[in-house]
Amino acid sequence: EDVPSQAFDNKDYFCGKETFPVYESIFTEEGETIRKIAIEIEKPPQIEIHVWTIRKGILHHFYVEKLSKREFEGLPYFKLITRTTLSQWKIFSEGEAQISQMCESRVCRTELEDLVKVLYLEKSEKGHC
Repeated sequence: EDVPSQAFDNKDYFCGKETFPVYESIFTEEGETIRKIAIEIEKPPQIEIHVWTIRKGILHHFYVEKLSKREFEGLPYFKLITRTTLSQWKIFSEGEAQISQMCESRVCRTELEDLVKVLYLEKSEKGHC
C-alpha cells in the first residue's frame, strides 16, 4: 500500500546526536528472502543499502550498495522503520560483518532480527543522556 512520503527535518537529535532515517524492504520469492536495510546519510548525500539474501534461514549472500538519493527514491518497497545515530549504525555494520561469517553454515534468524533492533534508539527521559 502507498504511504505518502514524509519529509523529515534532518535536525532531529537524540541526546544531542544527529539521527538519520533508516528504511527496510523485505521481499520473498521462491523460498528466498531478500532483506534490505538502508540508511540515508547527509555527507556525502547518499543511501547505503545492506542487502541480505536468506535461504531456509541461512544467510547465503550479503553485500552493501550505495545509491544517490534520486536513485533510491525510484525504488519500490522501502518503508521508514526508525531513525538512528551514526554510532548505532557503526555497531550494526560491525555486527553484520560478524554475523555474515557466523551464519554461512547455520540458521541465524534471531541473530539477524536482534541486529536490526540495534538501530532502534531507546527513548530516553529528559536529562538522562
